[in-house]
Amino acid sequence: MYSSKIQTAKRGRSRLKQKILSLALNTGLIRIGRRIWAKSLTVLNYHRIDDSTRDGFDSFKPNVSASPSEFDRQMKYLARWFNVIRIGDLVKWLEGRQSLPPFAALITFDDGYLDNYTHALPILRKYNFGAAIYLATGHIGTDKPFFWDLAAYCFFHTQSDRIAFPNGEERSWANPKDRDQILKAWIEALKALPEIEKQIMVTRLSNQLDVSIPQYYFRNLMLSWDQVREMQMSGIDFGGHTINHPILTRISLETAKAEIEGSKIHIEKETGQSVASFAYPNGMANDINPHIENLVKNAGYKTAFTLLNGPSLLREVQDNRFAVRRIFISNNHTFPEYAVLVSPINRYRN
Repeated sequence: MYSSKIQTAKRGRSRLKQKILSLALNTGLIRIGRRIWAKSLTVLNYHRIDDSTRDGFDSFKPNVSASPSEFDRQMKYLARWFNVIRIGDLVKWLEGRQSLPPFAALITFDDGYLDNYTHALPILRKYNFGAAIYLATGHIGTDKPFFWDLAAYCFFHTQSDRIAFPNGEERSWANPKDRDQILKAWIEALKALPEIEKQIMVTRLSNQLDVSIPQYYFRNLMLSWDQVREMQMSGIDFGGHTINHPILTRISLETAKAEIEGSKIHIEKETGQSVASFAYPNGMANDINPHIENLVKNAGYKTAFTLLNGPSLLREVQDNRFAVRRIFISNNHTFPEYAVLVSPINRYRN
């Protein structure tokens, strides 16, 4: 009874919040003070464009940033209120070779999922937008899934109802909603581990959950190099995101150097174009440090992106071009919430 009352109260607060945000969006209040941020850079971070509610979706749902229809709506909003630039424009500005338009925005994707080609690209073309996709090159054109997608598959297809966490704690679920929440918590727990320990936990998972994974099951999850080259011809830029997507502060500097440099070399070999930018895996404060930033700089990248909350004033970008903020976009965000995220209010809510 007490738990039910808490859930009812939470739903009531959520509905009230959405009403307030909708009112602020429809009246323009959400853009108060916007002119002060004219000299700013708003970098949006997407991962996947897909419908995570469709039948049979067995990948990691939190990695879906928006459905195709919602992504279209978001791009329409950007077209009205921002000037979308490309990585080349940013680099030229950093080097003093050109200026940036007011309210500059940059669209980025991490990892290199196939739906960036099938679902996002047609919508980007519709609005004549460029974008940058950060490739974990060891997964492109392969059957090798990211560990979170492998875990999601195992959780989705298991007949079990419990899982052991790295600390030995066992948690169980009674319905798909609880299962998804435990999966998300399990993924976050693994991210906190050293890379070797994380990989050991991942390799044991299918046996732990008694799941058999069909051969080549994940071969259509990621982009192919032919698709990368086709997208490049349509105004999409590609950047480094390591080879195997480790959190760089969880591995040795020598290994981090190989991951950072190797990604750049592979992309340049496949595309024939210089790679100017890098995105840090996971990208939060504990995942980056000055040593990692120097490795990125020394590898020949011109700028690099975190997942520290944005937007950024242009002077902030100039102060540290190797730790540029990005705004993480989630399919859990309503459209009014999206409008808040891309507004200056976003920097004051932390």
